[in-house]
Amino acid sequence: MMVLQRIFRAVVMGPPGSGKGTVSARITTTFGLKHLSSGDILRANINAKTDLGLLMKSCIDQGQLVPDDVMSRLILSDLRAMGQSSWLLDGFPRTVPQAEALDDAYSVDTVINLNVPFQTIKQRLTSRWTHLPSGRVYNIDFNPPKVPGLDDVTGEPLVQRDDDTPETVTWRLKAYETQTEPVLEYYRSKGVLETFTGTETNKIWPHVEAFLHRKLSSVNQKVA
Repeated sequence: MMVLQRIFRAVVMGPPGSGKGTVSARITTTFGLKHLSSGDILRANINAKTDLGLLMKSCIDQGQLVPDDVMSRLILSDLRAMGQSSWLLDGFPRTVPQAEALDDAYSVDTVINLNVPFQTIKQRLTSRWTHLPSGRVYNIDFNPPKVPGLDDVTGEPLVQRDDDTPETVTWRLKAYETQTEPVLEYYRSKGVLETFTGTETNKIWPHVEAFLHRKLSSVNQKVA
C-alpha cells in the first residue's frame, strides 16, 4: 500500500452496474484512502433514525429525491468527522449544487469517471437472476445456474429483481445520465475529471491504478 505524504481526495462516478463498487474497493485497498459511500451513509442514518435520516426516509417513501442541501449536510458532516484524512467519495455529488457544496468545504484532487457503454451495463444487469430465499445471484453470461431458471442448491425457480428488468435498467441509466452529465461537465471545466472507458472492470482497473500511481507520486513529490 502506498503511504501518502499529503491528503488526497477523490470522487468516483459511474452509472449503476459500471463496476464502481469493485473499483472503489480496489482503490481503497491499494492506495489506503477511506471509502465513503453515500448509499451506506443514507442507510446508516435511516436505520439510526437521526433527524436527517427521518427527513430522508420521508422523501424516499414519497418517491422524491433527497433535497441537495440535506444530502450535502449529511455527507459533509461525515467527512468532517473523518478529520484530516484522504478519502474516496462514491455516490456523491450527484448534482451541481452538491458538487458546489463539496467544493466550498474541500478541494477535490481528482474525479474518476467510469464510462461503460449502456449496452454493456444493460446486458450485465439484465443477465442477473436471483434465488430470493437464499439471496444467491446468478449471471446468465458468466456464472449461469446448472439448470436454466433454477437454483443450483434447492432447484427452486430464479426470479429477476424489479431493479434488473430491461425496462427498469433503461430508466435508471437514463435518469443517471440526465442527472450527472452536468456534474461531469462541472468537473471537466475545473480540469479534475479523468474518464476511463471500457466494457470490463478488470481491463479498466489497470488504467485507473496507473493513473492514481502517477497522480499520487506527483502529490508526494510536491511535498518533498
